[in-house]
This record gives sequence, structure tokens and C-alpha cells, in this order.
Amino acid sequence: MLAMLGFLAAAMANADVLAQANQSPADPSPREFERKPSAGGTYLAPGGGTPAAVPSASVESLDKILSSSQLSPVDRSVYLSIRAFQLTRLGREAESQKDVAEMARIAPATWTAMLATAASGLAGGGDRAASLRMLDSGLARKPGDTWLLLGQAEVNMQLADHARALGLLDSAVAGASGKNEWESALYLRGHANFNLGNFTQAIDDFDGTLAGRTTPRARLMPMMWRYAAQAMARRDARGPLAKAVGNQDLSEWPGPIARFLLGQISAGELEVVAESDAAAKRANGKCPAAFFVGIDALRRGDKQRAREQFQLTQARCSTVVNVNWAAASQLKRL
Repeated sequence: MLAMLGFLAAAMANADVLAQANQSPADPSPREFERKPSAGGTYLAPGGGTPAAVPSASVESLDKILSSSQLSPVDRSVYLSIRAFQLTRLGREAESQKDVAEMARIAPATWTAMLATAASGLAGGGDRAASLRMLDSGLARKPGDTWLLLGQAEVNMQLADHARALGLLDSAVAGASGKNEWESALYLRGHANFNLGNFTQAIDDFDGTLAGRTTPRARLMPMMWRYAAQAMARRDARGPLAKAVGNQDLSEWPGPIARFLLGQISAGELEVVAESDAAAKRANGKCPAAFFVGIDALRRGDKQRAREQFQLTQARCSTVVNVNWAAASQLKRL
């Protein structure tokens, strides 16, 4: 029951973000590390929020919740997405599709993003085939939808099928209908290219998604991922990051990671912040801290240190986050 309550709290936070998806630029920072409730949105799963564990609620309990007339359209859509997933897992596809159709009816502007968020987050419980079937159902209703393609790409990256994800993301970038969709698709494609070792293309994608971001918070994570791609491409990584950061205050998490990459604090000092800072603890800061320490080790040619840090990253990060996927891809190259 606690797991279910945690999921719902996270999903509701995500739904609030999704309701504003067309009004505000994508901000990847909250979802970088762990899917936890956050005030800022990102692409698709846009803002992070769903935990890795599949909720234990039965279809019957969800039926009871959905029978209430007091639910708002947004809240009802969240519960419908959960029930649609559970029904798909049980092989009750026709009923699952009815829930998807109801989501489309009551939340026409946001249902695809909500469905994709649920599918990619719930996939972390292990039933990724069910997530892909649910997304297929959504795409049958709205072919080529960018958010649904992003959801499929995410699930495929959880499966380490980055080549399949890249193809989906090429389509998502080409078919994006607005700034938020385009930036979100480009940002996730940067990760797919990074995981495939296409570091030059990853640099271009992260550069592209930075072009429309104006706030320091929205720009910071793409800048650090661009640093990682530049380091792997054996380019100067510190110079462009220092120039991009300028006089920005990097005290707020995840700013200390950038300070570490710029040589302003040590790996040990970064670990202390990741362990003690309230915002870092909420975002499981130990997860990305280990990854970027590993990236710095590779930049310096210390493969043993990098291997240890990427293994630590996998131990600290859930399988539904891009840091985990990136660590796994780097370990295969060492």
C-alpha cells in the first residue's frame, strides 16, 4: 500500500507538470537521477515522478477509486493510465484500450504525455513488454505522436536497445510539433547517441536542445551531458562548460557536479554534498555523482577508477534513469 501511495503522489506531481507542457520549456534536471516528485518538468516523463516498482494495486481497487465522481480530469487520467497498464499485464487488452480511449476523451491535450509517463515509469517494475504494448495502443489511436514515441524510446533504452530507441527518436525529432516536443526529443536522442558511442552526434543534440533554454536550471544538465560527450570524443570539455556556466551560482544541486567537472571541488567534496545536501538527497544525488566522477576519470585516462565509478552508478541508480543506461554503455567499452 505504501508503494502505491508513493506512486500516486509522484504521478499526481507529474500530472501537474504535464498540464502545463505546452506552456513552459522542457527542463530535464529533475528527472535526471531518480523518478521522484518535482516541481520542474522535463520531457515526456517529464519531470520524473514514477518510481521503479510497479504499484501493487489490483484492478479491482483501481475500479473502486475510478468510480468516484470527485476525481478531477487530471487525477482520473493518472489512475486510468495505471489501470490500463495493469489490464495490459493481465492480457485484457480490449479493456486497457478503453481506458486509453477514456484518457483521450477527458484530457485531449495531455493524454499522450501522461500515458507515456506511466508506461516508461511502470516499465521499471520489470514488465517492459506490457509497457510497449500499452504505448502501441496509444500510437494506434494517435500515430506518430512525439510523446508516445519518446515513451517507446525510453522503454527500449531500459532494455539497452539504444539502436531501436535512436530510430524512434529520429522520428520524434522529425515529427515534433512544438518547441517543447522538439527539445525533449532532441535531448533524449542525445542520450541514445551517447549510449551508442556516437559522441559527435550526441554533442550536436545536446547543443541543439540548449539553444532554446534560457534559465540556468534548464540549461545545466544538458551542459553537463554535453561535457560528458565531449570528454568521450576527446575534445576540450572543461572550456565549453566554463564558458557556458559563466558566473552562474552553482551552489544549488546539481550545480556542485558542474563545480567538480570544472575542477573547483574534489570528488570527495562532491560525495559529501551528494550525501548531505537536502536537494541532492531528494534527487538521489549519489547516483549522478558517481557517474560524473567516472566520466572525469575517463577524461584523465584512469580506466580502473572509471570502471569502479560506473559500477557504483549502477548500484546507486534505478534502471529507469538515463544515468544508469549511460554507465552501462560505458562499462561495455572498458
